[in-house]
Amino acid sequence: MPSRTKEQPEPALPKGIGKPATRALAAVGVSRLEQLTRFTEAALLAIHGVGPKAVGILKAALGAQGKSLAEDE
Repeated sequence: MPSRTKEQPEPALPKGIGKPATRALAAVGVSRLEQLTRFTEAALLAIHGVGPKAVGILKAALGAQGKSLAEDE
């Protein structure tokens, strides 16, 4: 079995957020977890299809990588 020497790909969005949230985020150009750091919690909740449960899961996934959503101004 060949060993992986390439850099690990950036994590995709967690599957636990649900298909509606995944589609809604894709519609605004978000397909990877890292891209969420430019959004505030309020901005994510304003996207039709993204609810509090999805935002909680996304925040936890970002936190596990030492990252977070953008701060409200």
